Amino acid sequence: MSRLVVVSNRVTKTDSANSGSKGGLAVGVTAAMSRDGGLWFGWNGKVENREDPASKVEVSGNIEYATVSLKPTEYAQYYKGFANSVLWPLFHQRPDLMSYDGADYQGYLSVNRKMAQRLLPLLQPDDVIWIHDYHLIPMGKMLRDAGVRSSIGFFLHTPFPPLDLLRTVPDYKEILQALMTYDLVGFQTEADYRGFYMSIGYGLKGEALPGNRYRHGDLICTAGVYPISIETESLRTVSKSGEASEEFRRLYSSLSDRQLIIGVDRLDYSKGLSQRMQAYERLLKNHTEFLRQVVYLQIAPISRGDVEAYRDLAETIDRHVGHIVGAYADFDWMPLRYLNRGFRRNTILAMYNLASVGFVTPLRDGMNLVAKEYVAAQNPEDPGVLVLSRMAGAADELDAAVQVNPYDIDSVSKSLALALRMPLDERIDRWRKMMTVLRTHNIHTWQATFLRDLQAAAS
Repeated sequence: MSRLVVVSNRVTKTDSANSGSKGGLAVGVTAAMSRDGGLWFGWNGKVENREDPASKVEVSGNIEYATVSLKPTEYAQYYKGFANSVLWPLFHQRPDLMSYDGADYQGYLSVNRKMAQRLLPLLQPDDVIWIHDYHLIPMGKMLRDAGVRSSIGFFLHTPFPPLDLLRTVPDYKEILQALMTYDLVGFQTEADYRGFYMSIGYGLKGEALPGNRYRHGDLICTAGVYPISIETESLRTVSKSGEASEEFRRLYSSLSDRQLIIGVDRLDYSKGLSQRMQAYERLLKNHTEFLRQVVYLQIAPISRGDVEAYRDLAETIDRHVGHIVGAYADFDWMPLRYLNRGFRRNTILAMYNLASVGFVTPLRDGMNLVAKEYVAAQNPEDPGVLVLSRMAGAADELDAAVQVNPYDIDSVSKSLALALRMPLDERIDRWRKMMTVLRTHNIHTWQATFLRDLQAAAS
């Protein structure tokens, strides 16, 4: 049986039940590898001047972890620079926040080359290699150039932009050509897939072949839609275990029977936190029956705090929070609680179950596993309501959620009121429809489907 080799920017050696502050990629990959194991390779999160000559290898359960560190210059150019100051804003349709520097692009290529060189000694002839996300787009080509003939697939966790946006990056053709070297390229949604094949056709003058295959020169790749999911059936049990945590007990006792609205996001401009705060304030202003009757808990761990756009965002959110608290709080009621730290995953899931409303309104998101986890954590006999942005990839599957346009502040406010007032029978009906989707398409289905199609594409 072939060994699965997963490659991602960050490798997080943790169990999926307690990784609440981790992003969707880390949670998804951990869950996907939990059954069959394999090798997980990538950056260990450390920035060091001294570099070990070989990857550090550890084993936990049936997963082998191999990691490397980055030097300060590599971190600045590859991670902080091209990956998160060019590709991240571009892929989330914010070219106004891009900060392009040719030296950063060269640093991006250099780190990808370093990753490929460090992985090579660890590979076995029959490995199946699965590379993840925008940080490592060129790595597949570099492995091929080094002589690797194993199956190599790529999955993009973020959105993929239309060609008009993609070509704002001077190196966009090289990015497309790098994607063409993979046997299979996977996207979260049909819109992302469409952006890819239109870019191949018009950006590279490539040719569409039968079976979702594309040709550019000597390169042929297959592409498709593979929406990432969650460990649906186990999350309710994990949620129940979180009720024993001190954080959950303190939250529960502090609510005093008030309805809880919960949002859990990294502090990122793609998440729509500013618009979300404005919508909540409008709820309190225009629907006065909710004064003193609701509490909005926003958990937003700080990410990429050394990137200027994120520092500006943090200051903006702080102003929104201060305004809402100053205008509406009372001696015995805090309408908004804003926490810049992560929690254990089972505690977060227990908080989801406690919340009457899951507030998930990104301006643009590849998938957003918080939306799916909120649904899966609910009590079947008394489920909460998911208020979900149409701009999240999850909206394609969770059409029984209360879907909103996050830019329409007044409409989001009215949808919040609708969710808070929703009768039990409608809540149950919506929840059951979404759970049917999540049970059919769970994280293991996602992994199995992608790897099956990768093997078919490679052969």
